[in-house]
Amino acid sequence: MRRRLAAAAALMLLAACSAPAEQAPAGAPASAPASAPAGDSTFVYLKNLDIITEWDPSKSYSNELAAFQNVYETLTFWDPVTKKSTPRLATSWRPSADGRTWTFNLRQGVTFHTGRPLDAMAVKTSIERTMSAKAGASYIWDAVSSIRVEGPSTVTFQLKYPVPLDLVASSGYAAYIYDTKAAPDLGEYFRAGLDAGSGPYMVAGWRKGKEEELTLKAYPQYWGGWSRPHYNTVKFQVVPDPERAWQLLQRGEASFVPKLAPRRFAEAAAVPGLRTSTRPSFQTAMMLFNTASGPLKDVRVRRALQKAVDYRGLIKDLRGAGTPVSGVVPEGLLGHVSGRTPRQDLAGATALLRAAGYGPGGRPLRLRLTYGQGDADWQLLATKLTQTLRSLNITLVARAMPWNAQWDLGKERGQDILVMYWWPDYADGYSYFGNVFHSGNPPVFNLAYLNDQRLDTLLDTLPELTVTDPMAAQHTYEQVTKRVLDQRAAVALPWVVNYQRAYLGGVQGYEDNPAYPDVVFVYDLRPAS
Repeated sequence: MRRRLAAAAALMLLAACSAPAEQAPAGAPASAPASAPAGDSTFVYLKNLDIITEWDPSKSYSNELAAFQNVYETLTFWDPVTKKSTPRLATSWRPSADGRTWTFNLRQGVTFHTGRPLDAMAVKTSIERTMSAKAGASYIWDAVSSIRVEGPSTVTFQLKYPVPLDLVASSGYAAYIYDTKAAPDLGEYFRAGLDAGSGPYMVAGWRKGKEEELTLKAYPQYWGGWSRPHYNTVKFQVVPDPERAWQLLQRGEASFVPKLAPRRFAEAAAVPGLRTSTRPSFQTAMMLFNTASGPLKDVRVRRALQKAVDYRGLIKDLRGAGTPVSGVVPEGLLGHVSGRTPRQDLAGATALLRAAGYGPGGRPLRLRLTYGQGDADWQLLATKLTQTLRSLNITLVARAMPWNAQWDLGKERGQDILVMYWWPDYADGYSYFGNVFHSGNPPVFNLAYLNDQRLDTLLDTLPELTVTDPMAAQHTYEQVTKRVLDQRAAVALPWVVNYQRAYLGGVQGYEDNPAYPDVVFVYDLRPAS
C-alpha cells in the first residue's frame, strides 16, 4: 500500500510560487540575530494532557506539536489569512511547469541549536531521515523520488507525481528541518530529551510525568533576532484538573490556557486582567468505534450509537466551543461534504439495537469508552451519552485517561469507543481519512481498526486527483465519506471545535492558526512591560 499526500485544490501548480525574501514567517522578523536575550519574562502554557509523546522530530505525531513549533522550523509556513504558504526557512521556491520538480532557496545565516549551520545538505539529510523512518506523518514525502543539493542554499526535490510541495513543507508534522549530525546515535540523543532544531527556543529541561514537564529557553543566536520585547522562558505544565487550571490563570501563575470549560470561558471574558479569543478550527471531535472485536463488531450496534448521540444538545451545552459537523472533513478544506449534519434518532437506534438482540427488552450491553483527562467537553459528552444509553439498556463505562495511556490502550484494542480530536497534518483533507481510516497494521491512528480494501483503493487515488482533477477528488471524498459514515459506521462526529482561548491581558500579539492546533508561537508575543 502506498500512502500519498493531498493538496489544496486551489493551488496552481503551473504558477511560480516564490515569495519575497523580505517576508518573514510567523515566529521571526527578517532581522539580524542579536546577542543573548536579556530579561526573565516567562510564558506558562497549561495543557490537560502530556506534552511530549515522541522526541524524535522524524516520528513526532501528537501533542508535542505545541512545543515543537517553537523549537523546530519548517521550510514554509501556512498563513491562515492568505491560505497560502509563506517563507520560513526557505525564502522562495519555484515548481517546474509539470509540478514534478521543486527548487527551494534557503535563508542564510541560520544555525541549529547545536551551533552547526543550516544549509541545503542539512535540509536533504533531515528530510531523507524522516522519509526512511516511515513513522508518524512521514508519508507526506511519498511523492519525493530524490533530493539534490544545488548549492549551499539551494535544494531541489524531484517528484514521482505532481504535488504542491510548498504546502507539504509547511506541515506541523514530519516537515521539521533538524541537525542530523547532532549525535552519532540520533535516536538515543532525542530519547534523552535533547533537541536539534533551529527555532527561537531550545530545550532547557524535561521532566517526564511531572506537572512542570517541559521548559524552553530563548536561543541566543536565533536568526530572527531578539531586539523586541520577548519571553525568555517558556514553560509547559500538565494540569488535568480544569478548575485548577482556571485558578492558576486567575492568579497569574499561568499565561495561557488553550481550553476552559464553557462556563469558565464565559467568566474569563468578564474578568479584569484576562483576555479571551474564539476562532473556528479544523479540529474535529471523533468517537471511534472498535469495528474489529467486541459488541461493536456488529455494524447495527455502531449505527445505533451514531443515532443515539444528542448532537444538538451537545452543541447547545458547549456554549460556543463547538459547531455542527457535516461529513468528515471540516468546512474550508477540499473534501468537506455539506448536507451531512447528523441528528439524534432514538427510535432508529432502538430498532437497530433490537435487530441485534440488544436494546430495551433485549440483552443488556456494556461498553467501554475512554477520553482525554481534564477535557470538560469530553466529560460532558461522556455524561450525556451515558444517560442516553441507559434508556437503551446500555451501560457505558467512561474513563478519563492521560493521552499516552489512552493511545497505548487504543493500539491494543482495549476499548469499544475511543474519543479523540483529529486535525490535519497540514491544511488539506486527506489526513482525516488516510491516517484514521486507511487499513494499517499495527494501527497508529486507525483506532477504529478498519480493514477495508475498497476504501483503501479509493483513498489511494485522492492525493494525485487533488492536484490533477479537484472535481474528481471531491467526488471521491463524497464516496469515502459515505463509506466511512454510512456503510461501515466506523465513527460518530459530535462537533468541530471552536477554539476558545483564555490568557493574561499582558500577553500581546496572540493569533490562532488552525493549521497548527493549540500552538502558541511564543516568539511572536510581546509581554507586558
